Amino acid sequence: MTDRYETLVPRAREARRLPGTLTLTADTRLTGPDEATEPVRRLLAPLGLPLRPTGDGTEIAVGFDATITDPEGYRLHVGTAGVTLTAAGVDGLRHGVRTLRQLLPDAAWRAASAGTEWTLDCGEVADAPALPWRGGMLDVSRHFLPKREVLRYLDLFAMHGLNRLHLHLSDDQGWRVQSARYPKLTELGAHRPGSQVGRTRDGSHDHVPHGGYYTLDDLAEINAYATGLGVTVVPELDLPGHASALLAAYPEYGIGTHRVLTGWGISAGVVTPLPRTLAFLGEVLDELTEALPVPYVHLGGDECVLRDWAADAEVMGYLAEQGITEPVGGHGYFLRRLGEHLAAGGRRMVVWDEGFVTGGMLPDSIVTAWRGSSVGRRAAAAGYDVVRSPVYPTYLDYDQSDGPDEPLAIGGPLTLDDVAAFDPVPADWAAAEREHVLGVQFQAWSEYIPDARHLDYLVFPRACALADVAWTGAPARRLTERLAAHLPRLDAAGVEYRPLTGPRPWQAGGDGPRRRVPGAEMAKVREHLEQVSTSGDAEQSA
Repeated sequence: MTDRYETLVPRAREARRLPGTLTLTADTRLTGPDEATEPVRRLLAPLGLPLRPTGDGTEIAVGFDATITDPEGYRLHVGTAGVTLTAAGVDGLRHGVRTLRQLLPDAAWRAASAGTEWTLDCGEVADAPALPWRGGMLDVSRHFLPKREVLRYLDLFAMHGLNRLHLHLSDDQGWRVQSARYPKLTELGAHRPGSQVGRTRDGSHDHVPHGGYYTLDDLAEINAYATGLGVTVVPELDLPGHASALLAAYPEYGIGTHRVLTGWGISAGVVTPLPRTLAFLGEVLDELTEALPVPYVHLGGDECVLRDWAADAEVMGYLAEQGITEPVGGHGYFLRRLGEHLAAGGRRMVVWDEGFVTGGMLPDSIVTAWRGSSVGRRAAAAGYDVVRSPVYPTYLDYDQSDGPDEPLAIGGPLTLDDVAAFDPVPADWAAAEREHVLGVQFQAWSEYIPDARHLDYLVFPRACALADVAWTGAPARRLTERLAAHLPRLDAAGVEYRPLTGPRPWQAGGDGPRRRVPGAEMAKVREHLEQVSTSGDAEQSA
């Protein structure tokens, strides 16, 4: 019989099985203070048990324990007479319930149960996460993800102890946020007439219209749902670059003419750093943060082609008035100004690592370090909190093997073992640098992820490995063995993951242009990502 205490994902700090079993039934009662029982009752609802406060059956006793010092820490004890779950706060209780459900039969992860009896082995768990930021980024711009799928992914994040959902809401290929003040953002910017076919930008498109956006009420709903699961939404409006969709709607905030792009890659769609643009974006951000009253807003800052700024007399004249002589300095100035606007509302600015390189930081800004380890280390050494997100191995839009049956992806391979081996807090970093590692997150860029089924295929089970790394703060141990027990839980939850042995027949790729980045070529890509920095060059990053 499998010891389910040894198959937890993510791995607990301490977990051991004890003699005996416990059966939860319709007579099992849930006791504790209301602020503890309410979230526990909600998370255990799929079990189909009444969980009344009184009764003659076994007891699930929940509460708070001031001796647990980690804000997300918890202790779980399963005995023959009942369950005791205590935590420092509500987040810890949520993690304890997640662990309890993993100890139950796999059917505990179905949306509803027809039965009223659940048997599990006795044991005890003492656990807490090593890192406070454990997340994943979903790109809903290149291919829109309907609200129902965002809510489902929030459930899957909570299932794995992930607590940050980074939503990439705007890019050249689509603007995904309603604005009551500026309706053309969605009327013109939220759809395109087709999408690129294959890997080459040769004008081949499918001519199938694509679009969608979230209303402000949708975002408020997403946020409320996430809050109930202990997940913080981190919205991103990618600025000043990747702005073709925005400029197709409001060209007066850029230079030249633009359209919503149908192809992938880096574009010249960059908004200007002028006062009228900053005022406009401030209003858009105000609408966003009213719907999403969250502590963090990501402002992008990546892959900005600044040639149009350099050639524009008004832009360069304005920057000169600010004491700035080069467009790269204007990039940092732009991000700082928007960051100050967010700070006035009590929110921290998050940027991709280009924002750090160009000086676009406020003292409390957070760096999402994607171009390797060195830029993240430099940001940490400079005193900034860093979310480690290097392309290798956190970009889950890459192929999962070098096999011929993998479907079209942006590159790779990036294997499950690569993710599992990731060390988020490297031992060779100085102690002060390590203290600024806020956490880690995966990225799912959606150029080649047209729907939620394919998203499942690319994200899972690699996200399980990333969740383990993020929770423990170290490379995953015995992951394949634990996944053998965990994948049936994903089956019960309805996740269409990639099996460990390779894609199922309907998941396999067909004919078409493909790219692999094997061996020495992959090493060159990694080296390039370590070296590049923001400039006026369109080829500033891979």
